[in-house]
Amino acid sequence: MAKKITIDPVTRIEGHLRIDCEVDNGKVTNAWSSGQMWRGIEVILKGRDPRDAWAYTQRICGVCTTVHAIASVRAVEDALKMEIPLNAQYIRNMVIGAHGIHDHMVHFYHLCALDWVDIVSATTADVQATAALGQKLSDWKGNSPQEIKAVQDRLKKFIASGQLGIFASGYWGHPAMKLSPEVNLLAATHYLQALEYQRKINQAVAILGSKTPHVQNLVVGGVSNPINPDSPANLTVQKLYQIKTLIDEVGNFINQAMLTDVAAIGAFYADWTGYGSGVLNYLSVPDMPMDTKGTVFALPGGYIPGGDIAKFAPIASQREKTLYDGIKESIKHAWYNGAWDRSPYEEDTVPEYTGYDYDKKYSWVKAPTYLGQPAQVGPLPHVVAMYLAGHETTRKYVDSTLATVSALAGTTVGIPALHSTIGRIAARVIRCAVLHDTLGVQWQALIDNIGKGDLDTFNAPVFPKGEQRGTGFHEAPRGTLSHWIVIDNGKIKNYQCVVPSTWNAGPRNNEDALGPYEASLVGNPIADPELPLEVLRTVHSFDPCLACAIHLVDGKKTPLGKVKVL
Repeated sequence: MAKKITIDPVTRIEGHLRIDCEVDNGKVTNAWSSGQMWRGIEVILKGRDPRDAWAYTQRICGVCTTVHAIASVRAVEDALKMEIPLNAQYIRNMVIGAHGIHDHMVHFYHLCALDWVDIVSATTADVQATAALGQKLSDWKGNSPQEIKAVQDRLKKFIASGQLGIFASGYWGHPAMKLSPEVNLLAATHYLQALEYQRKINQAVAILGSKTPHVQNLVVGGVSNPINPDSPANLTVQKLYQIKTLIDEVGNFINQAMLTDVAAIGAFYADWTGYGSGVLNYLSVPDMPMDTKGTVFALPGGYIPGGDIAKFAPIASQREKTLYDGIKESIKHAWYNGAWDRSPYEEDTVPEYTGYDYDKKYSWVKAPTYLGQPAQVGPLPHVVAMYLAGHETTRKYVDSTLATVSALAGTTVGIPALHSTIGRIAARVIRCAVLHDTLGVQWQALIDNIGKGDLDTFNAPVFPKGEQRGTGFHEAPRGTLSHWIVIDNGKIKNYQCVVPSTWNAGPRNNEDALGPYEASLVGNPIADPELPLEVLRTVHSFDPCLACAIHLVDGKKTPLGKVKVL
């Protein structure tokens, strides 16, 4: 007999997400994804100066900060048909790359890994055997018996105190947990080490962006970083070499710990390559422009309908007409006034809460479509697109990761295995490594361009009279992001954000087709409906950020608390 289960709220994500599942005979047979807050940033921006939009939109989220800032300035620049100085492109690309690495690292270790790694089991591991396993997998310096023993001692103290701290409320001992104590301990060791390396790469964002989260160096027309090799108050060669040191240190961890961890986990959970595929229409856009006009990109994108790699269609530019015309959003099952399916340029944002109804409206998240179909976005679509486009760095990391998984699993694991829950996680780690290599390319390009005597970082925008429309695309850590702006006589007339977690967390669309979260859950095993770890594994593999998809405004301005400033 079918049984409905509700997970509300889903934790270890950003924002508020509710997942409802129908379970029958130990499998998910139906699912509903519901964003539990309303996003009103579009209303806040109406009537404002377009040059200020980026500062507002990056406050959509405390995690996805740089991404909204980048997409916002690109939207205005697209409307004004602007060119961007090369130095500004490279600096932006470095911010994008460093933030993406930070985001992927946090997701893999601190948001996702605990669905697969049993922290309590790690306390029973043999330290020497764990160190030997780690040293067999790579030359990572953090795999010494001393480091691993220190981590195990910390975990034992947590458990002995009765307070697991950051490891509280996990599904420890769940029958779906399959790793040996030694693999669990190795992963737990890297979990704690990753805290230091995600901090280091975030330093690079802060140096370029003046602070993080919420960088301060972006402007419509470029960046506000003045380049002066001789002035310590500006962006100097010394600061750039400090960034290079941070890039190199983090690269060692990605290549020697992170990539081997995801390969090991993938090999032990090879059965999860059969679950979680869901929507196989893959969408990604090219990013990291390498010229002033935004026509040449370091990272390619593309569209794959139905997971059919033979039908891969490259997307060469962020200004392709099919992107502008092909993206729409539906509100048939979302709490907004009406039931339309429109281009973001023509949308409005009028909330209308009518209660939770499985058959009618049940989410604040809209339902995006591309060419009339739901689409999955994120590292998996992007990695597959880059691989099919012949991107050399991506091919290197995909092939080496699959080879390691195959060796550990004792069977050949190919590209089709990526269309799954565990493949989605692996793609995120692979993209992290690709971003790291690309970050080094951007750094060198900036150094070389400065060496030629080019110090420009900004072109001033000019707003003509009348109406202009523009879209800013960015292949963000969670997938394809776009900001859509309508400018009228120098002021914002309409503004819409179509974010990655809107694509993936969206409800059914106008044709009642399931959204990517929903479709990916159908067929998932459920060992215990009271402890639905398997549902969380698939949902977490998308790295949900519901803060980007939705928000909440208290019109009554109810006080939440008081803070005393000392």
